[in-house]
Amino acid sequence: MPRMICVVSCPDGCPGTMNKFSLNKNTKIWFNYVAGPLISATLLYCIYTQVSKQLHSIDKTAWQHTGPVVFLLLALFLTPFNLALEARKWHILAGSAHPLSFRGAFASYLAGMAISIVTPNRIGEYPGRILYLKRKNTFRLISVSALGIVSQFFTFFLFGITGLIYFDLNFHEYGNRLVLIICILIGIATGILYWRFEAWLNLLGNYKWTRKYNIYAQLLKRFNQKQLFNVLFISMVRYIIFTAQYLSLLYWMNVDVPIVGGFCFSALFFWLMAIIPTISLIELGARGAVSLYLFHHFSSNTIGILAATLAVWFLNLVIPSIIGSLLLLRMRLLR
Repeated sequence: MPRMICVVSCPDGCPGTMNKFSLNKNTKIWFNYVAGPLISATLLYCIYTQVSKQLHSIDKTAWQHTGPVVFLLLALFLTPFNLALEARKWHILAGSAHPLSFRGAFASYLAGMAISIVTPNRIGEYPGRILYLKRKNTFRLISVSALGIVSQFFTFFLFGITGLIYFDLNFHEYGNRLVLIICILIGIATGILYWRFEAWLNLLGNYKWTRKYNIYAQLLKRFNQKQLFNVLFISMVRYIIFTAQYLSLLYWMNVDVPIVGGFCFSALFFWLMAIIPTISLIELGARGAVSLYLFHHFSSNTIGILAATLAVWFLNLVIPSIIGSLLLLRMRLLR
């Protein structure tokens, strides 16, 4: 029996279907060509207003009475190495989930920096990186991002403990020893978590509602001990670099601190900023308070301490965020 094909004419040109198609198309156009530039412009405006505000908070004469320019040049020279190392770490991590060029890793890292600057304690950095990459199966990237966060957190505690030990040995203040003991315990726990990261992720298979994600946890088994060491080593070298940058800027601003003590206090400063709840874009007030508390043990040059803190904030957060904000101009949120 021959099949009968019924053709129903649509006198209005099927407006319902066309409107739905147009809506989807218009939505994609809006997200791809309006949302990206809008996010970029908003971030650039926020950065501009905050930097202007912070520059006005520092006595302009501070920039006229600086020390040897070699210290400023050293801090500037170290900045691209700092950025490139973090991009390399992200290249190793994200590359295990998806094929990724170093250039793509660098661009996504800068985009993540731009987004992180308006989020508490820069928690938006890794989601921003993933958003910029626009990869499918993003849970794979989330799993390796978690590994990167743990390596960074472990590094913060290693150097923070070093700074706390120096502080405890030289400045006997109430509660120092207790804080040090707590931090050592947290540091040990974080180290165990990092080196055995894939073990607890396998627990995903023990629960029905997370079992479908267990396959992504297997990605972390691609990291052998050497690769885990390399990721951690990069994190530690980065910490040494921006600690050296801060110490160099303090010397440039004529803040008289000893090399060992200044390095330990700089490391302690970055550790404190990692655990104190702040938003990167407006955290300079907290940074100033912490830096004054620490470095007043060595120097009474308040203006110099604040100026150096502003400079290291500008080099390591503001400049990368500006570049990342510009990269977001061409970001397409939808395919």
